[in-house]
Amino acid sequence: MEKSDLTKINRSYFTATTQPELITIAPAQFLSITGMGDPSGNPFKKHIEALYSTAYAIKFASKANGKDFVVSKLEGLWWFDENRFRTPAASETPLVIPRSEWEYRLLIRLPEFVTKKAVQMAQEAVLLKKRLIDVQYLELFEMNEGLCVQLLHQGPFTSEPESLKKITDFTKEQQLARNGLHHEIYLSDFRRTSPEKLKTILREPVKHVTAGAL
Repeated sequence: MEKSDLTKINRSYFTATTQPELITIAPAQFLSITGMGDPSGNPFKKHIEALYSTAYAIKFASKANGKDFVVSKLEGLWWFDENRFRTPAASETPLVIPRSEWEYRLLIRLPEFVTKKAVQMAQEAVLLKKRLIDVQYLELFEMNEGLCVQLLHQGPFTSEPESLKKITDFTKEQQLARNGLHHEIYLSDFRRTSPEKLKTILREPVKHVTAGAL
């Protein structure tokens, strides 16, 4: 049986260089859950557990039907209340927005053949077997980011502002403006990898604007 590996099929999606670059992202579907709060807190950890448990349940059910796949990397969209905190530069945001005020959407990319019904059946199976209440909040989520600026950040999350400044400077130089939510793809498992060895793709959806509008 052939096993679908999205990180190989969509290599450009899961690859970045250490310098800012423009990339166009095609639409894709994800298993997803939303939340708010410090990512070091217990609710965040429970959301990851619910997400992975359900992703693997979908995988095993699909394999039984002759369509196996590799469970993909964890990803996250991050935002905050801009009416309350205004809109600091991307490089300043991690420093000035309290971690308790961050909102997020955790994601695991799924093959196109996975249906909403398959997700619902997996949720029911995980809830019955593991009693993970948070699985009820999962959904099949479609995302179409389009044009983005990205780079590969190497090292701890605390040093992300340095990489985000590179993205901000590049965005201004290219006469681009923000056009979506801050996106991170965790190439390393941050639960098991030392901070200095972490590899994370930082991605910012953008759009072209005139110089006077920047």
